[in-house]
Amino acid sequence: MKLISWNVNGIRAAEKKGLPEYVISSGADVVCLQETKAQTDQIPLALQQVAGYQAWFCSAERKGYSGTAVYSRLAPRHVFYGLGVTEFDGEGRTLILDFPDFRLYNIYYPNGGSGPERLAYKMRFYEAFHAHVLTQVAAGRPVVVCGDFNTAHQEIDLARPKENSTISGFLPEERAFLDRFIASGFIDTFRLFNRQPGQYTWWDMKTRARERDIGWRLDYFFVSADLRACVKEAFIQPSVQGSDHCPVGLVLDC
Repeated sequence: MKLISWNVNGIRAAEKKGLPEYVISSGADVVCLQETKAQTDQIPLALQQVAGYQAWFCSAERKGYSGTAVYSRLAPRHVFYGLGVTEFDGEGRTLILDFPDFRLYNIYYPNGGSGPERLAYKMRFYEAFHAHVLTQVAAGRPVVVCGDFNTAHQEIDLARPKENSTISGFLPEERAFLDRFIASGFIDTFRLFNRQPGQYTWWDMKTRARERDIGWRLDYFFVSADLRACVKEAFIQPSVQGSDHCPVGLVLDC
């Protein structure tokens, strides 16, 4: 089973840059999108009906903001919109699909860069999400988590760690959450296969950082420990254009 995750930075803009064609050509069974920035009734028909896929959209109450989507060749048993927490679910950040072999979380985690209040919101979101997935693990349910975490975990995960040590996205408390998340039994699948620096998924477009490959790894696939033996491949697709992020992927065989 091949899964893709991509922050498209606007699904309507991404359509004009070839998103439907990418979904089909990717060969993925499941494609998870973040930062769709559209209400469901604003999404073009070409994106609602991608050949071979069912689609689900979770929109923010605020127009042109946040949002998530999932395309799947396989029918999930259930689809859940949100974490069940009012404070967070109005931003359309969470789509959860329950497949026979695992529960998939597609999440666009908040950005904490606009001030202390928003950083606190981000940290509360992290904790609510963590509690939610741990209930699944405690119930014996395998879990896959993907999305834009809006945090680079370690110094290896961004080009200029020292210069960004006081910037949201690489703050000690944000990184400490990822430490706790991993310590609770979740595996950063990409780092099972690649321990090299220079592996980025986001670049600042304003400074043309992509051209110079001055980036951050903000997008991840994590799996619960019971799925580790199923992980056959994890990858980043930096050559795929169309957003300030690039797609990341995971191949499972259980």
